[in-house]
Amino acid sequence: MNAILKYVPQRRPRGAPRQLLLDAARALFARQDYRSTTTREIAQAAGVTEHLLFRHFGSKAALFREALVVPFTSFVDDFGRTWQSIVPDETGEEELAGRFVGQLYDVFVEHQGLLLTLMASEALSEEEKADAGIADIRRALTVLGQISAEGMHLRGMRSDHPDLPAHSTVAMIAGMAALRSTYFGTRQPSREVIVEELVQAILHGFLHRND
Repeated sequence: MNAILKYVPQRRPRGAPRQLLLDAARALFARQDYRSTTTREIAQAAGVTEHLLFRHFGSKAALFREALVVPFTSFVDDFGRTWQSIVPDETGEEELAGRFVGQLYDVFVEHQGLLLTLMASEALSEEEKADAGIADIRRALTVLGQISAEGMHLRGMRSDHPDLPAHSTVAMIAGMAALRSTYFGTRQPSREVIVEELVQAILHGFLHRND
């Protein structure tokens, strides 16, 4: 008599639904703004129930913060500590700029939903902005601008409005990360080529400005 094989469903590894939800949220927020993305869409994309989303995160805002805001602000904190440890006299302009541009470009590419939500944040209510952590993102961007301004000062670069070239640097990197597929379609330059071009544009745009 043949044995009857009983199907035993495979259980997901512990923590798998949480990671699936984080991955799905990052993917959806990168294509849609914060307000347009629903918890039902995120749960469906993750292959779990909406109930499970609320069990793990409590709200869409909390999921957005953990999926996108926390990784970004953590990167800025880590980069700030790295920046403080750099000895400027022992580090060339291109190495300094390469570290800053490369790492910031990578984090913007990985978390494009941040950029999309920031661009659409004027349409959000004050409550939505507070819940989603928009203020934390803006504080982190301010820190990046300060790091860029310090780099300019260390290299003797002068400007009547030092915050403007600093923020322009961050905006240039963010714009390339957000719009590279629009610019290049499916034939995008490599990450290394894009970063090198940004580095050269930043150095030659700010380093050799007129007194």
